[in-house]
Amino acid sequence: MAKRMDSRQLATVRKVLRYMKRYQLFLGISILLAAVTVASTLYLPLLTGDAVDCILGPGEVDFPGVFAVLKKMGVLIAVTALAQWLMNVCNNKMTYQIVRDVRNEAFRKIGILPLKYIDGHAHGEIVSRVIADVDQFADGLLMGFTQLFTGVITIVGTLCFMFSVNVGITLVVLLVTPVSLFVASFIAKRTFTMFRAQSEARGEQTALIDEMIGDQKVVQAFSQEKRVLERFDEINKRLQKCSLQAIFFSSITNPSTRFVNSLVYTGVGVTGALAAVSGRLSVGQLACFLSYANQYTKPFNEISGVVTELQNAIACAGRVFDLIEETPQTPEAENAKVLAEVKGRVALEDVSFSYTEEQRLIEHLDLSVQPGQRVAIVGPTGCGKTTVINLLMRFYDVTAGAVKVEGTDIRELTRKSLRAGYGMVLQETWLRSGTIRDNIVIGRPQATDTEVTAAAKACHAHSFIMRLPNGYDTVIGEDGGSLSQGQKQLLCITRLMLCTPPMLILDEATSSIDTRTELKIQNAFAKLMEGRTSFIVAHRLSTIRTADIILVMKDGRIIEQGNHESLLQKGGFYAALYNSQYAR
Repeated sequence: MAKRMDSRQLATVRKVLRYMKRYQLFLGISILLAAVTVASTLYLPLLTGDAVDCILGPGEVDFPGVFAVLKKMGVLIAVTALAQWLMNVCNNKMTYQIVRDVRNEAFRKIGILPLKYIDGHAHGEIVSRVIADVDQFADGLLMGFTQLFTGVITIVGTLCFMFSVNVGITLVVLLVTPVSLFVASFIAKRTFTMFRAQSEARGEQTALIDEMIGDQKVVQAFSQEKRVLERFDEINKRLQKCSLQAIFFSSITNPSTRFVNSLVYTGVGVTGALAAVSGRLSVGQLACFLSYANQYTKPFNEISGVVTELQNAIACAGRVFDLIEETPQTPEAENAKVLAEVKGRVALEDVSFSYTEEQRLIEHLDLSVQPGQRVAIVGPTGCGKTTVINLLMRFYDVTAGAVKVEGTDIRELTRKSLRAGYGMVLQETWLRSGTIRDNIVIGRPQATDTEVTAAAKACHAHSFIMRLPNGYDTVIGEDGGSLSQGQKQLLCITRLMLCTPPMLILDEATSSIDTRTELKIQNAFAKLMEGRTSFIVAHRLSTIRTADIILVMKDGRIIEQGNHESLLQKGGFYAALYNSQYAR
């Protein structure tokens, strides 16, 4: 397990380094400035030692020598401060540009992920990866850049200065150093697993909160408040446990290394004092050495803190990279054709499809639709009606067989041109933040105000739009804001009326509209569907009586096919469905 985690961490670190490679200039400048900062900081103890040696005793102070040393110290402190400020600027610039690149790549990947991935993962969990995990990654990376470079250079530089003063005492320091490294490494290896578990639990909690806020009415309608709270408490306790373990282990790193570093300081003090008494070391050199001992041990404390932060950052980065490296949707062929001159000839040839390998859904489905035909798809919930729509739009690719438009397999067409040939109104509405007009002209931005108004009147949406405070210029929030479900659906239908595409898909398009308005919209749809191939999914069978072909689906198969009258005469499954809704 430990080996697997180590290899996973190394793989994540390599990916981070690939992003850093783009900003080598900032990295190089940062390392150079870190070296300047450390060199000037480490030279100060030598000056301090010189100043101490200028004070020989009462009345024996070399004031000119002391003032000369103080001037040098002032210049060094100014250089150190400037170099440190510039180094922080470079680190900030580099960190946030890397974070921007990671977030952009994650967002771009979401745009090309197959719907199977989106449908199979909680939306809040995906949001948590792109927002919370990337933020944690940024914090760890920033601390790493700021303290890791200076820490390592300080350790190496201090040793060099200490060797130049006294080799014996420096060897004492080196003998105790591995203990500090062992303690930090021992704890760090155990924190990665805990931080990853914490990140996963946080993502699960974000997903639950997102789901509950979006579906609060459903939760209340089914009196599931208590159950949801219990589920939240369970995740919260798990997050608490993971967080406490991660924080505990990360918090003991610093005290542990401080204890070991105190041993280093003690060793330097004892051996240095003995050397000073025997005359092998001056008092100023002893003061210099004690100062170096402090500076030598300080980076170990900082690096141990950085390591725990980096463990958290690497764990979060790993989750983001998992998203970035997900298999994208099947790419379009290099010679993919653009669908042009669409007449509306659609065919499903021996199509089989299932969302999961264990559960079969559609098997050996054949369908031939001629231009201008109205095809209604009916059947019980879960029989595959919406799945057929997903396959027609190529939101999912068929497992076997082929879906063809104008005689061409849709896998040989560009997705953009295929989907541009369809106009869709779904049961679930989609509106964005903006004006009413902005939402209507999404599919046809160049439409004039006259065309927009005509489309709204045809859908009987014009009257309610004009009752809004600013008419077509009324600003609505995400997903329609305060509009009713019926009003939102009328806007989606108006959008379709404005585009007038060659093929139509109506999936419960009037499900949220009152019966009186529905009758009017049916007349508008009848005009719109004239000469256009239309696929209509409906539970209310009264809305599809005029369809040219009615496909009755059950368990992923077409069990009956015909028009309304012929299916009623058969007295089969369709007749039973119809009579269950309209029989006296």
